[in-house]
Amino acid sequence: MDQQALQELIDSLPDGVVVTAADTVEKYRFDRSQDSGAGTPAAVVRAEDAGQVQTAVRWAARHRVPVVPRGAGSGLSGGSSAVDGGLVLSLERMRAVQIDTDCQVAVVEPGAFNAEVKAAAAEHDLWYPPDPSSYEICSIGGNIATNAGGLCCVKYGVTTDYVLGLDVVLADGTLVTLGGKRIKDVAGLPLMKLFVGSEGTLGIVTRAILRLVPAQSARSTMVASFASVDAAARAVVAVRRTMRPSMLELMDHASINAVEDYRSMGLDRSTGALLVAQSDAPGVARTDEVELMRTACEVAGATEVFVTDDPDEGEMFVEARRIAIPAIETQGALMLEDVGAPVPVLPDLLAAIADVASSYDVPIPVIAHAGDGNTHPIVVFDPTDAESEKRALEAFREVMQRAIDLGGTITGEHGVGRTKKELLPTQLGPEVMELTRRVKAALDPDGILNPGAVL
Repeated sequence: MDQQALQELIDSLPDGVVVTAADTVEKYRFDRSQDSGAGTPAAVVRAEDAGQVQTAVRWAARHRVPVVPRGAGSGLSGGSSAVDGGLVLSLERMRAVQIDTDCQVAVVEPGAFNAEVKAAAAEHDLWYPPDPSSYEICSIGGNIATNAGGLCCVKYGVTTDYVLGLDVVLADGTLVTLGGKRIKDVAGLPLMKLFVGSEGTLGIVTRAILRLVPAQSARSTMVASFASVDAAARAVVAVRRTMRPSMLELMDHASINAVEDYRSMGLDRSTGALLVAQSDAPGVARTDEVELMRTACEVAGATEVFVTDDPDEGEMFVEARRIAIPAIETQGALMLEDVGAPVPVLPDLLAAIADVASSYDVPIPVIAHAGDGNTHPIVVFDPTDAESEKRALEAFREVMQRAIDLGGTITGEHGVGRTKKELLPTQLGPEVMELTRRVKAALDPDGILNPGAVL
């Protein structure tokens, strides 16, 4: 990058906002996926407000410099991998959260953590339901960029279901305000939804208005053990045929043992698969729903079913599910999948994943937001062994292809980023890919926003 142009950017923003020191810049190259294709940016802009975002983007537009928006860096698909010679535009310093109790919304800057929004809402007996496993370390801006989901989404929906308004900086630096605190608003084209899930390729979110709901009711937790993943998956299909519990999660044998190795949670190491389900239905309906789930699991062949109304005891099992990825990370380098399929074919998807693991001789532990058909096969490999890494990459691609073959998707909530875009045309087809490119070209004609991601 031309040093005179870079100095122009530095001079246009307050001291400390633009960072060029190599040791600091290095920390902004990767997200949690550790994408091997990440470049080295010329600078990092740690914006403190929307005006500074506009200044940086206008400078980038004038000089045709790539801009990669970044939240907390907790993404799992290379969506915020840096580009050689570009800018990383970090929103981490924009952390404000305001709760409007009358409108039941949170007005949030993109750097705020999901957990911070939940905590602020809870002070007013309100709740923000989208619930990624990484909720303590992931940002709202990143959640919006990928349309993140989580453990409660089987009943409560994903991020887009809670976005009522957005402020977005476009590729030319224009700031647009979309939506607002209104629950119902169909004036004009539904442009706001275009930006949710666009992974920073169409604009940069600088403020969001998020719908809140009354605090979640008391929950009952059911934990069902099965001899096999197939039996657990068939129980999920049976449950979802008539019910929509507030949580329905799956862990396979390998992930159960990884968790026990990482932190003893009292899980049975001999179990083939575990379902962790919750009901927050009101009053006696909660008991009825749990009993119906228990019956469905027993009919599907559950070897043991445990039910508790104790919130701390229930949370212990939920925590075991949440820590599965960091537990598996201790076993080697990871390629994290995010494939999904219609709930009725969940058993077929899990069987296909097991077949891929066997065919390529790589470990693929599986956890899943089973209630909505979203699985997380985690390909484990030895980063010091080139052959192991090669097989892992082939398995990673094959899992996505198998999901597509079953009428599923290559990503349910992590985003396409850079690690999955190779298979996107296979899922979407040429017509939809061309339409996607036309939308991108209309909003970002010079292609400066997160180039290399998604498309």
